[in-house]
Amino acid sequence: MIRPLPPVALSATGWQPRFPFPYDQTRNRVTDADLTAEREMCQWYNAQYQVLIDQIDRLQFNRIQQNGPGVRVGAGTDWDYSVDGLQHQVDIVTANIDQAVGFLTPRAQMLTQSRDIAGDNYFPLYQGESFYLLWQHLANVNDGIKAHQPDWFTGPSVQRVKRWGSRIHRSGVCD
Repeated sequence: MIRPLPPVALSATGWQPRFPFPYDQTRNRVTDADLTAEREMCQWYNAQYQVLIDQIDRLQFNRIQQNGPGVRVGAGTDWDYSVDGLQHQVDIVTANIDQAVGFLTPRAQMLTQSRDIAGDNYFPLYQGESFYLLWQHLANVNDGIKAHQPDWFTGPSVQRVKRWGSRIHRSGVCD
């Protein structure tokens, strides 16, 4: 289950952007760069998002096992990666996250952000915010694992990645 993921190979697709209300009102602020970024992020999402989340979940579970590492009295702690090949799993998962973040970074940063009349930021592209926040929290997960932070420290960012990934899935933006 925990294995290196291949780089995403972009290809031509029939993907079309969606503009449900209220995004139909901001369509004129969406650039070609926004559309290219979302099209390519959708290819990554469809190819690797669920596999990567499954790997992160497995790693987080393995970090807190009863027979160490873990939080049980007498065991190591969940930041000790020297038990049962855990460091090897960490190396694979963090390399996969590095690859995903490396792929998503230029695309997430390319997304147009605008300000509304109240001065709040928003993304005129449908699900642009979801991709941006998924990318941001995925980087946080990676940093936490690499820094040997305990599971309870990285867990909230993992849950946020899942939240934004679920929002992307339920929206159908990548269908």
